[in-house]
Amino acid sequence: MKITLNKTTHEVQPGATLADAIALLQPQAPYAVAVNMQFVPNTRYAQTPLQPDDDIEVIFPVTGG
Repeated sequence: MKITLNKTTHEVQPGATLADAIALLQPQAPYAVAVNMQFVPNTRYAQTPLQPDDDIEVIFPVTGG
């Protein structure tokens, strides 16, 4: 199944969860995640099923001023 993860197309297995997609990036905390422009709390990553063509953004905070 095709998804977009940080503007890059990836193939994941049917039944994959948001946690599976995030694992492809192996991000260092802290970060936030949105699926189709909707924020998903980190407590829901493993319970959030992915759908074909989902657009996932892993967002990192930026410091400075």
